[in-house]
Amino acid sequence: METGAGRKILIVEDESDVADLLTLNFRKAGFKISTAADGASGLQKAREDRPDFIVLDLMLPKMSGLEVCKILKNDTATSHIPILMLTAKAEEIDRIVGLEFGADDYVTKPFSPREILLRIRAILRRGETPGESLKAGPISIDPARHEVRVNGKQVRLTSLEFKLLQTLMQRRGRVQDRDRLLNEVWGYESVIDTRTVDTHVRRLREKLGKVGDAIETVRGFGYRLRDDYRT
Repeated sequence: METGAGRKILIVEDESDVADLLTLNFRKAGFKISTAADGASGLQKAREDRPDFIVLDLMLPKMSGLEVCKILKNDTATSHIPILMLTAKAEEIDRIVGLEFGADDYVTKPFSPREILLRIRAILRRGETPGESLKAGPISIDPARHEVRVNGKQVRLTSLEFKLLQTLMQRRGRVQDRDRLLNEVWGYESVIDTRTVDTHVRRLREKLGKVGDAIETVRGFGYRLRDDYRT
């Protein structure tokens, strides 16, 4: 069975032809589908149904996709739900803001349903193999519980932020280039702008607070978790 088959996907999209295309392809892949045609009803369905994944258009009536994303990611009951945004090519600023709000990925229109399926499966696979507990100075990770703690205090991360930190901790001291992080964390080859990595690293640093500087930028290459970090 393909990764994610049988899981629930909520599609929040006001263009009926786009929603129908996604619904057809997702159902063929074995997913259970629900839809919403505006931001307000999409937010309500996400809260009530707790889907395994949300495909969220940015330009929606009643409430924008950015606002829906922000609300869901700031609510502990829904912050764990992965979100893939659908955007127009002209909406680069909104894409970056959406990623900063915690969206896991984005796809620009027009798109290939196959590409979206590959991305959804890659994102869902992140949580399937917990891995070992890790510690780096005051930062500790318990993959089985999906918990990150700094000096004993829990830090809430999205699934992608968690995987990003886990990957950097597993390779502590070794520089990870952006393309490799896209492959290892996002789960597919470098088909999206590597600035996506920069956006998520920035968010991760902010959530880690003072210890966020343990993640070092290697200019022109990528990132690493400092091997000598202690405090």
